[in-house]
Amino acid sequence: MNIDQVLSSAPTAAADFDLRALYEALDEQRRARQLSWSALTREVNQQRPTPRPLSPSTVASLRTRADAEGDGILQMLLWLRRTPESFVPGAPDPQSRRFVEPELVSGQLLRWDSRALYDALDDYRRARSLTWAELANEIRGFTPGMLQNLGNGGRVAFPRVMRIVRFLGQPAASFTRVASW
Repeated sequence: MNIDQVLSSAPTAAADFDLRALYEALDEQRRARQLSWSALTREVNQQRPTPRPLSPSTVASLRTRADAEGDGILQMLLWLRRTPESFVPGAPDPQSRRFVEPELVSGQLLRWDSRALYDALDDYRRARSLTWAELANEIRGFTPGMLQNLGNGGRVAFPRVMRIVRFLGQPAASFTRVASW
């Protein structure tokens, strides 16, 4: 599928990353391994710096939440050995090698690179002579300010970040970076 095919069917909220499905996959692994939510969270947190560990209630709340912090979701996905695309309904070949995240070593953390997202959106916008408002309208569910704020390097939230990734027609791995802690 080329970028024009991807863009001809702009992502909608119905095709967003499914937080409930992520919860169910975590819960399935938790039960299969006979872990408590606390034990599961301890394992996930082994991939996160200690000043900002996930809490068991944060992980368990994915069952009912509308959105969740992007870097924490990446750590849960790494723990599951799943790609973000594997939780997006209709994503083509979500386990393809192009979606695989890098292997991390001790002291490394996978984070979202919101500046890379911004740069890709800005390149797309400029190539088509669009305003930020026109681009936000194409992506759906974003204001111009929300898209421009990605350039500040801030945090991203699921499921919306995957709508941008799908809009750009690139794997989520293209917009992550390995950080040291």
